[in-house]
Amino acid sequence: MWYDSGAMMDMLVRLYDLPDIDDEVQVLKERGILIRRPGAYERHLVADWVGLHFSPKWVSETKTAFARQPISCFIATREKQMIGFACYDVTVRGFLGPMGVGEEARKSGVGRVLLVSALRGLRDMGHAYGIIGGVGPADFYARTVGAVPIEGSSPGIYVDILPEPQA
Repeated sequence: MWYDSGAMMDMLVRLYDLPDIDDEVQVLKERGILIRRPGAYERHLVADWVGLHFSPKWVSETKTAFARQPISCFIATREKQMIGFACYDVTVRGFLGPMGVGEEARKSGVGRVLLVSALRGLRDMGHAYGIIGGVGPADFYARTVGAVPIEGSSPGIYVDILPEPQA
């Protein structure tokens, strides 16, 4: 592993060199998995799912995606149930994240398609490069979209974050 797994570094992605995912989108569709932007009327459902599977802070960021036009989030669904999501341009302009796939759908190709879909959203906004902030699975991002670490980016923008209340 070429990175410090304890650090929450940022990574840089060339948005003009994203992989083609059209065939993968079709394969997922044939398996009953749809990748799409949610509607504004689904904000509470997406936020609830993110809160159930991930972090309260990610709920806040996800809700911000619904204030953008077009909505800066993609979701993956199977049988009208969410199985993953990827937001962009929420905490900081030009950043990808938060993003996550439910445990039952990991290693299915859903994460790759969500990632590239969201990065295409950044590219469509006119960005040449995107930043994946505070990454966890750096190897996934490097392998999937050629993301490279940004030296000295830990902790980056994520400083003095308020802690969650103790129960």
